[in-house]
Amino acid sequence: MLNLKPRDILIATVLLAGFAAAGAGLVALVQEGTEARIADNRMEVNRNRIAELTGDLDYANDPVHDTMALSDERLGGDNLPAWFARDTDDNVMGIVFSAVARDGYSGNIHLLIGVDRDGELLGVRVSSHRETPGLGDAIEAERSDWIHGFEGRSLGDPEPGEWAVRRDGGVFDQFTGATITPRAVVRAVRRTLEYFDDYRDDLLSTAPKEEEGAVVEPLTEQDDR
Repeated sequence: MLNLKPRDILIATVLLAGFAAAGAGLVALVQEGTEARIADNRMEVNRNRIAELTGDLDYANDPVHDTMALSDERLGGDNLPAWFARDTDDNVMGIVFSAVARDGYSGNIHLLIGVDRDGELLGVRVSSHRETPGLGDAIEAERSDWIHGFEGRSLGDPEPGEWAVRRDGGVFDQFTGATITPRAVVRAVRRTLEYFDDYRDDLLSTAPKEEEGAVVEPLTEQDDR
């Protein structure tokens, strides 16, 4: 049995505490660096997606940094960022909404929905989902052209009763073996257009807000429940 003196025990305790503190500090440093890289990557991805959805607009600002948080049941949640494209006189030319379809087959489907000032869809992109690979993931622009079917549409095109997949009497295709997923996306897009229509004057009269803010989507575990 070791016959340690109190001084030896004290030295060992101090050394162990020092190693533990150094290890915790190293983990925290790595985590901080990783989170910063993830945030930068997501900002760049979002910048590209927003550019895709506002590409036809001759805007003069940087929409990624001209954002505000919106909360409404029709958008699918609270504090969802929206990005504003403006001309040289700061007039809103288009808005990219972040919306959540909470009735996907495998959970929430996060969307970016571009709308011009007249309420016409500039485009829709899926930013995050957990739909079935090979079936529901055809909502991704990289996997099929289906998502491009929204471009140029508006709340009146098609008629309100036709804003649905074909199985429900609408004009939008569903996928073989996967109707729930496109149905959820169509509903979310329609609800976002309805929100824009109700708050159009308020949204178009907003002032520029070019500062660091909610520039990435608030994707959290709670969002995906």
